[in-house]
Amino acid sequence: MTITNTAPDYGQSFARWRAHCPDLWHDYTHHPFVEGLKDGTLPRAAFLTYLRQDYLFLIHFSRAWSLAVVKAGNLAEMQAASATVHALLHFEMALHVEICEGEGISRAELEAAEEAPANMAYTRYVLEAGYSGDFLDLLAALAPCVMGYGEIGERLLREAGETPYRDWIETYGGEEFQTLCRDTGALIDRAMADRLGTDPQSLPRWPVLCRHFANATRLEIGFWGLGRA
Repeated sequence: MTITNTAPDYGQSFARWRAHCPDLWHDYTHHPFVEGLKDGTLPRAAFLTYLRQDYLFLIHFSRAWSLAVVKAGNLAEMQAASATVHALLHFEMALHVEICEGEGISRAELEAAEEAPANMAYTRYVLEAGYSGDFLDLLAALAPCVMGYGEIGERLLREAGETPYRDWIETYGGEEFQTLCRDTGALIDRAMADRLGTDPQSLPRWPVLCRHFANATRLEIGFWGLGRA
């Protein structure tokens, strides 16, 4: 299957990684869970199950971006990674708390939720990519979540009609998160050029980075399934 749908411009490296696994990327960004958000058919219970798990995911994801501060090669990279940590802890997680509190689920209940195996698999994979690899390995594993949610949000903001999930869509399709995606893409492109030059695709490192991106995308697909359980 050849996927031809367009994507927002989040940088050259992201576009190349995305093009390397088009079927996986389409399955992730057009998953039935996502389409249920768009047309409002996703059961509310499924959405709340997803939010509980995603809240725990974001805790570990913030740790992974904090590891990027450690793995960074210069102050500019440290500042960019730190800004993403701040956005996750003070912006994205706040959305989860707000929605869940409106459903009678407290912050304490969110933090006490049992972590699903698919959640563990994904978050630990990303952290391990950073622990055992370098800054680029970690960014390749982190990118599908950031850019994938940005691409999904941008598309759903254009395509969705009346849906009870409008607040979720506007969060990820809105300018603040889209700016985060573009900034992350620029960070990746600069890091790639600094370390691998102008033709990274010709180097032995390239397939490894593509594999990290594809594996994380595959784990994202599995994560949507938590909301269908």
